[in-house]
Amino acid sequence: MTLRETLSIALEQSPDILLARLDERRAQLDVDIARDPFVPKVIVGSGLAYSNGFPMSIDGSAPSVFQARAISSIFNKPQTYQVAAARQNARTAGIATGTRRDDVAFRTASLFLDAQRAGLTAAAARKQLELLEKVSGITKSKVNEGRDLPIEAKRADLNVAKAKQRAEWWEAQQSQQEVSLAVALGLGAGVRVRPAEQDVAIRQLPRTESVALKEALESSKEIRRMESELLAKSLEIRSQKAARWPKVDLVAQYAMLAQFNHYEDYYRSFQRNNGQLGVSVEVPLLVGSAPSAQMAQAETDSARLRIQIQQTRARISQEVARSFEDMRTAQTATEVARLDLDVARDQTALFLAQLEEGRASLRQVEESRFTESEKWIAYYESRANLEKARLGVLRQTGNLMASLP
Repeated sequence: MTLRETLSIALEQSPDILLARLDERRAQLDVDIARDPFVPKVIVGSGLAYSNGFPMSIDGSAPSVFQARAISSIFNKPQTYQVAAARQNARTAGIATGTRRDDVAFRTASLFLDAQRAGLTAAAARKQLELLEKVSGITKSKVNEGRDLPIEAKRADLNVAKAKQRAEWWEAQQSQQEVSLAVALGLGAGVRVRPAEQDVAIRQLPRTESVALKEALESSKEIRRMESELLAKSLEIRSQKAARWPKVDLVAQYAMLAQFNHYEDYYRSFQRNNGQLGVSVEVPLLVGSAPSAQMAQAETDSARLRIQIQQTRARISQEVARSFEDMRTAQTATEVARLDLDVARDQTALFLAQLEEGRASLRQVEESRFTESEKWIAYYESRANLEKARLGVLRQTGNLMASLP
């Protein structure tokens, strides 16, 4: 798969993304739960019973053949603030899902680079093994001809064994990295995802550290999430402060009465169909200690969130500076590795030219190729470290997805 394909799959079916979406859905449903008192509810049933003597109430209602009740809050200030807080919590969950998407994208891109590096290094290690086997054959021929010491043949065999061990280790690393990439994509541990042979050129890096810091602070989803939580806490505080406000509910009721309940014996007149429509008003006089305690808890949580926001801003500043420093160090290391590789390639080309002229041996050529292969491995390592350092900077600034090829 290409990097874009792996990211597309990861953002669709990564277990972390799916869990975040479930949390977001749960937060959205909490809004419906908080709005429930304002949604009209109708209850129908029967209080059918035979009365002997005065017709007493059943569950607060007079005995009736059929009855229906409807109720809905039309003014409930504490509950209104709770609905607003639930909506804010839903927005917070949406921000948290965005944060999880960024984390999954960063982790997937890092795993892709690790798997790609392991594949390239494993191929280079296998090539090294082939070169050393050729050198070992040349050395043994010289030993048999008496032109070299027997210890050189043993040394050549040792080098072949070390190269074989190294190649097997990198092949195991390649397998593990490809399995880890598959697990990150939600494909299971029995699948391996092999990165396509592509040059992962990350674009749109911030020009300076100050620009990166500004973008990181402005786009930080973590700060936005905590600010959203802080706003939700302020709504909770307002909800507790409104505990003394009156509550007004719209109520309606209908009942079909029966004569066998002897209503005509105790009331002046009997009417079979009865109904009422009005409002129920509650004015709290003593609300107890719970609202004050809950308000104090919300204020404590708000104070904690303000401190955490300040800490997060300081941490982001520190991480941006460190990410930029890591990127500069990786750029220097990559440039050194590239120059070292160029020297090794030129040296191999020189030995090949001298071999044609009879001024260099085949053993020198093969050893030079081995050295060049070593430089390739070092270059792959430094380039992967550079791209991962760039990913770290883009993750901080919130431009990760837009900058990937």
